[in-house]
Amino acid sequence: MNSDSATTGLENSVLLDLYRTMQLVRRTELQLAKSSQQGLVHGACHTYVGQEAVAAGVCAHLRSEDAAFSTHRGHGHALAKGMPPEQLIAELYGRQTGCSAGRGGSMHLFGPEVGMMGTSGIVGPSMLQAVGAGYSFKLLKLDGVSVAFFGDGAVNNGAFHEALNLASIWDLPVLFVCENNGYATEVPFSYACSSSSVAARGKSYGLPGVAVDGNDVLAVYQAAAEAVKRARGGEGPTLLECVTYRVRSHAEGMVDFTYRTREEVDSWKKQCPLLRLRQGLVKEKVPSDSVWDQQLDAIDQEVADRVAAAHEAAAAAPYPGAETASEYIYAVPNVAVGQGARLPSHPAGEREITYVEATLEALGDAMDKDPTIFVLGEGVGERGGNFNTTTGLYQKYGPVRLCDTPICERGFVGLSAGAAMTGTRPVIDFMFADFILDAIGEILNQIAKIQYMSNGRLEMPVLLRGCIGIGHSAATHHSGSYYSMYGHFPGLRVVVPSTPYDAKGLLAHALTASDPVIFLEHRELMNIKGPVPEGPYEIPFGKAAVVCEGADVTIVALAEMVRKSMAAIKELQSRGISVELIDPRTVAPLDCETILQSVAKTGRLLIADETFEPYGIGAEISAQVSQYGFDDLDAPIHRLNGAHTPTPYSPALEKTVIPQVEDIVQAVLDLLEE
Repeated sequence: MNSDSATTGLENSVLLDLYRTMQLVRRTELQLAKSSQQGLVHGACHTYVGQEAVAAGVCAHLRSEDAAFSTHRGHGHALAKGMPPEQLIAELYGRQTGCSAGRGGSMHLFGPEVGMMGTSGIVGPSMLQAVGAGYSFKLLKLDGVSVAFFGDGAVNNGAFHEALNLASIWDLPVLFVCENNGYATEVPFSYACSSSSVAARGKSYGLPGVAVDGNDVLAVYQAAAEAVKRARGGEGPTLLECVTYRVRSHAEGMVDFTYRTREEVDSWKKQCPLLRLRQGLVKEKVPSDSVWDQQLDAIDQEVADRVAAAHEAAAAAPYPGAETASEYIYAVPNVAVGQGARLPSHPAGEREITYVEATLEALGDAMDKDPTIFVLGEGVGERGGNFNTTTGLYQKYGPVRLCDTPICERGFVGLSAGAAMTGTRPVIDFMFADFILDAIGEILNQIAKIQYMSNGRLEMPVLLRGCIGIGHSAATHHSGSYYSMYGHFPGLRVVVPSTPYDAKGLLAHALTASDPVIFLEHRELMNIKGPVPEGPYEIPFGKAAVVCEGADVTIVALAEMVRKSMAAIKELQSRGISVELIDPRTVAPLDCETILQSVAKTGRLLIADETFEPYGIGAEISAQVSQYGFDDLDAPIHRLNGAHTPTPYSPALEKTVIPQVEDIVQAVLDLLEE
């Protein structure tokens, strides 16, 4: 499609709306650039000047319930999707009236009320999240469309490959919009890509790739119309490459003419999308240009007045109160130190089943009740999961709710964020904890933060489950645990059950939670049996279990170390030593109150943990007990940990790097000598 697309066939109202949207984006961006120079914008400001035709042409076809995901240069997309300029400007000014109440600034804009599901300062997530929204629309049987906006730099990111591949193999209603402005920050597209065409890559993924002049709003409008029609009609995704240009710096205040020339910028300014549309309208629509000039002039004044008023309102708005800084990290208040309580035991009954069977019951019960739950993972479909965690569910719920994935952990973890934002509840079965390290950015930068960054308007009911722990000579890439690491980050719930009873109750609770949950299942526990009630029940997070009561020493242990500690306690009982065993069950939130109550009774504390000692969960428990229970201690706190080493393969070596029963016994005896 050439750069002089005809206006014939389009309603005058459509043409005027396209012009109005572009003018709104342009005026807002110029105001923000000025405000940045004046110090009203407190951080980075990535303007969209020169690229307005893309946002206007694409978003003209979207409904409010359609989902748009964007990148750091997302002001234009937010405005074109329907975000009021008052909210956008106030956000960059850091004010309470901003679209994220001052939490996001230029790169983190959220307007779920108009289907603007968020922008990100990280390259790539918008594509994966758009795929997740497309999956939600498919599961919920809606004709919604999901759009990902991204720059040319993102097409060299692994997220591009994983997103397009997933959308294609599942025929999802996604429109991938690459705004190829020639530079990824300061790196030329011609240098970064061996191929000169982004659109041509679509063929590799079995989807249409369309290239258009991104400064011609009518060309973008017409190409987007076809792509959106395909998506709504169930024909799958489209890749749209819009060749355009940003005429201002990468971000306001940055040096511009080291990697590109002034002459290049000036030549692109002559291709201004607003000027081209205006000239085309005046030339083509009427013999006399006065009527169109008057209408366009009126739009110019209308937009100028609105942006000026928005700026004044934003500058006068209050900053958010300091007390709001920690709001919306979680959907419900976390369990604070000193506020925990022991959980009354649910009658377990006499029936004994395995740990895996217990979690399968919880998952099956939840899927019966909640049709928005779906499971993604490698082999979770007909095969039933690598550890039989989904056995029989595929036959009952089918391939959309039990969906096998390619090996693309970043892809399907990133997908889960977009799905959660758009009304479904994804369960990600990642098999081994080491595997999702490829997706750590999606977990920590997206899933853990979106609830906070959206000012509580978007919940993140994502459940990520899989195996941890050393055993079976699995060596170093199948033995990690990482719960201390995940527990460090706000926004995540981290669950580590040690019994079939706890596994069922905690998983059931996770499947009703509005927060993202990391559910870690020790491999050595998967086939152990224990009493589990037949009916559904939940165990809330942040409530430790008193596994056995004692008077001389407190042991705090997680997962497989609970079982080993119980064996050690039997040995110690034969020596007349009484040990109380506490299983926190969840690392985040951590029930320190139950631990403190136990230490107040015994006066001594041993923390037995399979994982590394430095910066681990034992350090956190030690610090809490030292601060809040120091006067109750009759001896220093002791920690017993696995060796600070990668996990070896040989059984002879493997056994030496994790605490054994005899090590726990000796650690208690040593503590009693203190």
